[in-house]
Amino acid sequence: MKTINSTCLGVNHVILFILIYFVQLNAQKSLLQSGPMNGYSAMREVQVWVQTTEEADVQLKYWEKGKQNKFESDFAATFKEDAFTAHITIENLKPGTVYNYELFINEEKIILPYELKFQTQKLWQWREDAPDFSFTAGSCFYVNEDPYDRPGKPYGDGFQIFNSITQRQPDFMLWLGDNIYLREVDWDSRSGILARYTHTRSFDNIQQLLGNTHNYATWDDHDYGPDNSDRGFWNKDLTLEAFKLFWANPTYGIGGSEGVNTFFKWSDCDFFLTDGRYYRAPEFRKNIDRELLGEKQIEWLIDALVKSEAPFKFIVLGTAALTSVANKESYETYKIEKDKLLKAIKEEKITGVIFITGDRHYTELTKMPRENDYPLYDFTISPLTSGVNTKGNGGNEFMVEGTHVQERNYALFEITGKNKNRILKCTIIDKDGKEIWNYSINENELK
Repeated sequence: MKTINSTCLGVNHVILFILIYFVQLNAQKSLLQSGPMNGYSAMREVQVWVQTTEEADVQLKYWEKGKQNKFESDFAATFKEDAFTAHITIENLKPGTVYNYELFINEEKIILPYELKFQTQKLWQWREDAPDFSFTAGSCFYVNEDPYDRPGKPYGDGFQIFNSITQRQPDFMLWLGDNIYLREVDWDSRSGILARYTHTRSFDNIQQLLGNTHNYATWDDHDYGPDNSDRGFWNKDLTLEAFKLFWANPTYGIGGSEGVNTFFKWSDCDFFLTDGRYYRAPEFRKNIDRELLGEKQIEWLIDALVKSEAPFKFIVLGTAALTSVANKESYETYKIEKDKLLKAIKEEKITGVIFITGDRHYTELTKMPRENDYPLYDFTISPLTSGVNTKGNGGNEFMVEGTHVQERNYALFEITGKNKNRILKCTIIDKDGKEIWNYSINENELK
């Protein structure tokens, strides 16, 4: 009669349990392509985005952080024609509340190695000072894919930058454009465009950031089409469709315009996300008043700025706005339209205007003086993981000394202080989390 070793039996059971767990985990995760990603946040509503690997039904179960009572979202179906993406709107939430949530695909819980959470914005008006908050911002996110990249050294690097962003725990991330890089193999077909979005969105290093931080985005040329593309790009309606499928902004196109421009408010600050591509005139077009935003979008922007009472009014644009250098990637090249906007800001006595821009593959702060008025600032933030421009800033006479950065980086913006005395602090941080420089502005300096 054989004697069974109870210790070995126990170890075997543990090993078997671990194997079964990981088999189940991989089976569940095989249904999840990318996400979930938190989109916009309102006081009583948020939207969460997810992508599956095949047609499926997705649902969220959520609860107030620290409490037990769970709620269920409606089911949302993913379909092949939509790249298996879904937008789940969670309604009737409590203002100013953090929620944890779980993702279910085909009624199977998806186990992820990090916390999933979203938040609603606080109802503070007529009750207390506006809440302090923070957000991160960056542009030019390139994920390598060897078969379709240009030969030679990989263009994308420094992907640990997203670990640093996540550790800062911002309230939201502002994607400033070139959030994907369409290649030659992509932009001439719908399937190619959706494949590029899927490849970039599935990148492991961004998944935790997507799942516990809210995300807002505008686009620039590499999301929109080929390098330096303009309103003449023949497939722009397909790239617009893809942008809507893969982001979860509050709206797409405001004031009668098409494109991706939108607006959102966070605490007491207003964010005007503009579209610098859909109506952009060709670089070498002659005998026209060259426009970048277009008449409808410019009129909407000016109207909305006049109406805004925010201490800081952030105009977000993929193209550098206030640099003195006129080149194919600056607003100065579209001088008639740029002057119209700046003139309106002055004549309508619009206070608190701050530009946040991307694209340039370097970071710098532009401070443009104005006669008998407050200076205008432009925080140009770039790149996240794409190549770095080491040729300098081209002679921008308005650049704040010491702010030109030629390495991969992002910006952390913090808005703090009592009403009527709010302070904006911007800190530029490198890919490893090291702070490079910071700059603070009091709202009363912008009046």
